Amino acid sequence: MSALHPARPVPTVWEPRTYPGSLAHLSTARADLSRDLAGFDCDLVGTVLLCASELFANCVEYTDSGRRDGEVMRFLAWESDRIRIGFTDAGGSGGLPRIPAERSDDEWAWAEGQRGLLMVETLSTAWGYLSSVPWADLGTHVWAEFPIPPGAPTPQHLAAYVFTTLHIGDRDRAPAPDGLTAR
Repeated sequence: MSALHPARPVPTVWEPRTYPGSLAHLSTARADLSRDLAGFDCDLVGTVLLCASELFANCVEYTDSGRRDGEVMRFLAWESDRIRIGFTDAGGSGGLPRIPAERSDDEWAWAEGQRGLLMVETLSTAWGYLSSVPWADLGTHVWAEFPIPPGAPTPQHLAAYVFTTLHIGDRDRAPAPDGLTAR
């Protein structure tokens, strides 16, 4: 095969989306993700939505993204065999994402929180995080990857880079710039 023809298709990357850091905007983030993943296997989309909801909620609950004027940024990419979803928070948590390891089975059975990353770990093939600025607590990008089962439906219309429409949150009702559509 020549160097001009790669062995696999070029990955698809969606333009990052930014959401106000409030759980009230989780439904918008889920709707956008559903729309962006239209054409993929519905079980895969459901799994990605479930884990994305957890990652978004963690950004809001445990970081400065959940404070007034806080934001959460979503990243989405598709390679031939997997989908990667990621969220970047505004920092301020003082820590890094982790699954509690010091709990006994009884403590896990009674725990009301901190199970979300365990779910993400179970449902994804890989997950991890990157500090936005390693020398300061200015944000963390948490990601998870999900395999596309062989033979599962995938959209045929996607380009290498997918532009999205302008997202305007509740606090920002200014008209969209010329040529862009506001939701």
